[in-house]
Amino acid sequence: MPRPRRVVVGVTGSIAAYKAAEVVRLLVKSGCEVRCVLTPNGAQFVTPLTLAALSRNPVAQNLHDPSLWKMAHLDLASWADLVLVVPATVDFIARLAQGRAEGVLDALILSTKAKVAVCPACDAEMWEHRATQDNVKRIKDLGYEVWGPEKGELASGKTGWGRLREPEDVVRQALGKA
Repeated sequence: MPRPRRVVVGVTGSIAAYKAAEVVRLLVKSGCEVRCVLTPNGAQFVTPLTLAALSRNPVAQNLHDPSLWKMAHLDLASWADLVLVVPATVDFIARLAQGRAEGVLDALILSTKAKVAVCPACDAEMWEHRATQDNVKRIKDLGYEVWGPEKGELASGKTGWGRLREPEDVVRQALGKA
C-alpha cells in the first residue's frame, strides 16, 4: 500500500484564510497527511488550534520556536510532497518573488524540493497591479504553480479577479484530479 500524500498547508493573512480550514479538512478526509504552517498575519484570521484539530498535527508558527527539537522549516521541507499556500496574499507572493526567508513558511519553500503551489486571494486592484503581476510571473519562473485566483464576489463587496478558489477545487487540483 502506498504511503499517503504529504501536504504542507501554509496559511497567510487574508480574510480568505477561513477557507484554508476546509482545505485541510478535505485533504485529511481524502487520505492525505497534512501539516500546517501559520504565518503571524494568518493567525489574525484562523487559529492554530483550528488547524491542529483538523490536521491532527501541531502547527508550525515560529521559525525560532525553542520547543522544536528539529528546525520546522527544514523538517517539513524534506517531508512534503506538496507545499500548498492557501490563501497566498500579494505580500507573501512578493516575498517569494524576492527569495526572502524571514518566517517558517517562506524559509520552508526556499528549502523544499517538493512541488509548491500558491492560491492567491486579494482585492481586484491588488491582483491587477503591475507589481503583483510581475511577482506572479517571477514565482512562475522560479517553478512555483499559481492556482487562481477566480473572478467573483470579493470580501470588499466588489466583484472582480482575486477571489480564492473554492476549497473543493483546490483539493481536487492538489490530488491531481482537476
